Amino acid sequence: MADQIPLYPVRSAAAAAANRKRAAYYSAAGPRPGADRHSRYQLEDESAHLDEMPLMMSEEGFENEESDYHTLPRARIMQRKRGLEWFVCDGWKFLCTSCCGWLINICRRKKELKARTVWLGCPEKCEEKHPRNSIKNQKYNVFTFIPGVLYEQFKFFLNLYFLVISCSQFVPALKIGYLYTYWAPLGFVLAVTMTREAIDEFRRFQRDKEVNSQLYSKLTVRGKVQVKSSDIQVGDLIIVEKNQRIPSDMVFLRTSEKAVSNNLDYCSHLDLFSISAYVYAQKPQMDIHSFEGTFTREDSDPPIHESLSIENTLWASTIVASGTVIGVVIYTGKETRSVMNTSNPKNKVGLLDLELNRLTKALFLALVALSIVMVTLQGFVGPWYRNLFRFLLLFSYIIPISLRVNLDMGKAVYGWMMMKDENIPGTVVRTSTIPEELGRLVYLLTDKTGTLTQNEMIFKRLHLGTVSYGADTMDEIQSHVRDSYSQMQSQAGGNNTGSTPLRKAQSSAPKVRKSVSSRIHEAVKAIVLCHNVTPVYESRAGVTEETEFAEADQDFSDENRTYQASSPDEVALVQWTESVGLTLVSRDLTSMQLKTPSGQVLSFCILQLFPFTSESKRMGVIVRDESTAEITFYMKGADVAMSPIVQYNDWLEEECGNMAREGLRTLVVAKKALTEEQYQDFESRYTQAKLSMHDRSLKVAAVVESLEREMELLCLTGVEDQLQADVRPTLEMLRNAGIKIWMLTGDKLETATCIAKSSHLVSRTQDIHIFRQVTSRGEAHLELNAFRRKHDCALVISGDSLEVCLKYYEHEFVELACQCPAVVCCRCSPTQKARIVTLLQQHTGRRTCAIGDGGNDVSMIQAADCGIGIEGKEGKQASLAADFSITQFRHIGRLLMVHGRNSYKRSAALGQFVMHRGLIISTMQAVFSSVFYFASVPLYQGFLMVGYATIYTMFPVFSLVLDQDVKPEMAMLYPELYKDLTKGRSLSFKTFLIWVLISIYQGGILMYGALVLFESEFVHVVAISFTALILTELLMVALTVRTWHWLMVVAEFLSLGCYVSSLAFLNEYFGIGRVSFGAFLDVAFITTVTFLWKVSAITVVSCLPLYVLKYLRRKLSPPSYCKLAS
Repeated sequence: MADQIPLYPVRSAAAAAANRKRAAYYSAAGPRPGADRHSRYQLEDESAHLDEMPLMMSEEGFENEESDYHTLPRARIMQRKRGLEWFVCDGWKFLCTSCCGWLINICRRKKELKARTVWLGCPEKCEEKHPRNSIKNQKYNVFTFIPGVLYEQFKFFLNLYFLVISCSQFVPALKIGYLYTYWAPLGFVLAVTMTREAIDEFRRFQRDKEVNSQLYSKLTVRGKVQVKSSDIQVGDLIIVEKNQRIPSDMVFLRTSEKAVSNNLDYCSHLDLFSISAYVYAQKPQMDIHSFEGTFTREDSDPPIHESLSIENTLWASTIVASGTVIGVVIYTGKETRSVMNTSNPKNKVGLLDLELNRLTKALFLALVALSIVMVTLQGFVGPWYRNLFRFLLLFSYIIPISLRVNLDMGKAVYGWMMMKDENIPGTVVRTSTIPEELGRLVYLLTDKTGTLTQNEMIFKRLHLGTVSYGADTMDEIQSHVRDSYSQMQSQAGGNNTGSTPLRKAQSSAPKVRKSVSSRIHEAVKAIVLCHNVTPVYESRAGVTEETEFAEADQDFSDENRTYQASSPDEVALVQWTESVGLTLVSRDLTSMQLKTPSGQVLSFCILQLFPFTSESKRMGVIVRDESTAEITFYMKGADVAMSPIVQYNDWLEEECGNMAREGLRTLVVAKKALTEEQYQDFESRYTQAKLSMHDRSLKVAAVVESLEREMELLCLTGVEDQLQADVRPTLEMLRNAGIKIWMLTGDKLETATCIAKSSHLVSRTQDIHIFRQVTSRGEAHLELNAFRRKHDCALVISGDSLEVCLKYYEHEFVELACQCPAVVCCRCSPTQKARIVTLLQQHTGRRTCAIGDGGNDVSMIQAADCGIGIEGKEGKQASLAADFSITQFRHIGRLLMVHGRNSYKRSAALGQFVMHRGLIISTMQAVFSSVFYFASVPLYQGFLMVGYATIYTMFPVFSLVLDQDVKPEMAMLYPELYKDLTKGRSLSFKTFLIWVLISIYQGGILMYGALVLFESEFVHVVAISFTALILTELLMVALTVRTWHWLMVVAEFLSLGCYVSSLAFLNEYFGIGRVSFGAFLDVAFITTVTFLWKVSAITVVSCLPLYVLKYLRRKLSPPSYCKLAS
């Protein structure tokens, strides 16, 4: 118990006792309403007590070396730097950033956004100038392209270093060799980078141009005119056809669909220009779920005022699902909702690139140290500083310029391999710079709906309070519905006096308990009426456009009908009512038609519609039955929103919990009968609230809430969202790979917990700790202390509680959550999702991956180190914003285990080998200079240096991108192999130092061997050493390769052939020094046995010991993948 575990000492014993009692009560208490719990233990001096009683973190964190605890920063221990220390460490960065930000704000001062009056069809009447309606996703323009690309390149230390080295060759005193030996590699790197950026930029330009050039029909006084999307202005009247993109934010005036028609529906287009009307719209804002405005017609008497809401808008970049729509443009370009909600994605840099950048800086320090040693041994004679700089230039190949080229080309190859993998079809690599990140992931943050689940809803359960119907008893509901409607039809046929007296007689009768049949009839009727679903009938061949919408000519056959709605839950409910006999056959703005099992069509007039919002968590509709004139208010929504509204019952909360535990999404359905007087009173107040321009949403909500009292509870529905294919084995594979999975969802706690269990995100052996709802610092403190005593249990927390914890105990909460095997955050907003990703990055320093399928996941995907989007039913927004796009969640297993592993391993080997290639030749230069009295003359000149890094060794070295340590099947079968990758052992200072030692050994052997064996052929030392160097590099590639590919063999022999064939043309480069001492390559000499055995001897001595060491290491201490392979 909590009172048996002491906390940190406090100042007074009384305070400690009070805190212990409060913790004991909180840990023992069951779940209660938040307000009640809040009042029971909240103390007046709560803050003082909490300051005295800091959170005690788990002791295991200090003992377990593998714990994430050690990766967390000790923010509370760090003291604030002051004075000169602050300026040297961080101050100058802060000052520079502040100055730059101030200058940018001065140059790019944003225009203040204001509300506007938009006259229909009169753009010239606009009082202010509005932005062009053009989409621009380009990163650069004509003037910023070259400076921008150069900045992105030279912010890396490697490229900046070589720029300085190359520029130094323009100084005559520092010139060593030929200019092209320095400028050619640098120019090649920049040319490749600029070409790639130019191609990407041109593709973005083409995509933008394609969208901006789309033609739309614009209404003018003279008729229709075709206009480009980019030329559309505020106030234009635009016609948008079916399946066409909405070009800008608009208020729609007319449509060909009866489902959303209005009084002007059958007027001619020119009528819009014969009236004087305007739309008053609020200032542009980011919220896509709300809009406030008014429509005013001035030329009528009295003037007509209509309120406009979100239901009257068409947001840019959405698609017209059916019919044709005419709208007036209110926002364009940067002021549209879609553009305002688009954040500029950060330029992601892989962890491998950062590690290589650090190693490059270490090599630079080694270069400076070696140069200083040479000048010191020289005795600082003459202009020593000039000699120092010349030595820096001589040894500059320690840092290879070809490193970036090889890695960038390798990344392109990895991306091509991912997209061509037949096991994960449809994969698209949108960011080619971070494929290695897929092999370093520790945290995977996933959405639920549409990612882990299919977003395909199936009706599973109907609960009436006393009786529950499941999938196997739906035929009973069908028979009840059929019987009730046949009985009603017979009663109506036998009663010729009309329906109104019958209704009055029924209402005056005493209230009796309803039969099950009547309750099912009312529940099904409520479900089929309370929704926002529209039945759509596809036009058949031969049906003309004029008759398509005529009711008499519509094809009401079941095969021709599909349902459209914003929520798949509603479609599932309406499809279920169709399966039990009550079918929605037609709907427009003011009416709905239902077809009974006997074929009779029932008509209902829609008086008011209250759409679902994330705040209200419910939707409602007021309808009038055309046959009986009864007015009924139907409402459905989440149990938390509906429980206070419906009449008292003793089963709703329990059954909601039961359904949630089965993984079902629940909706509570209720109704309320209204008299004509009640409705008229409501309508007048509702209309007045809708016309208000100040606090409209609050006033409208208040009026609607006046109806939401003592509603009759009809039923509880349960809809199942099926899991994606192979979700369970994929999550198990990721968990075995050491990846911690966090599920971030906007769904409610019970459903999220159930999906976590059914998908095996939480294993059967693990406990689940449901974090209680907390609203204050005191509650958060007690709950965190209760949670820290749990071991190896998954955490489930709501977005509201998470916000409180992060406000007061951010460091402690993240520390505790990181120790959990799985975390589920429910009721999360998109902003919270992105914040969780950022917190994990800041507190753990580990690599994060976010995966989702909807627009609400974009911010999380862009914030993560690696973002993966799924093309799903929620559109392509997440897929287009992600770094990698896949079609199914199960593909992430192969993407990480196989391609992530190969990309990281190959890039690590390639990067270190390229460094080895530069180190070995720099070692030979150092030996050469030390032997010849520390002279700062180059060993190899001109094309030898250029050819060494390109045609002589490039193909074999680059062929390492085809290497693999384990087969894909083995990597998928043993995901535990992935754990080694996250430790970064393939590229570390340890492996780097091993390669440095190998380079020093081989460089020393090659140079000293050539000098020892030259005898009287001193002038041939360059030819002997360079040939041995090329052979050594080719053999080292063979030593590094773990799995041979036929292209590797071709690359080895191709490079060797290039070198041998070029010997005849390179004789002038094989001399020593600037003057070459009159020595040239003797073709006769290189064909002698003497030359061949000396080169062979040097090569064998430099490589054979390494082959022996590799063999012994494989035998004595094999890596884990070797054990599996054997």
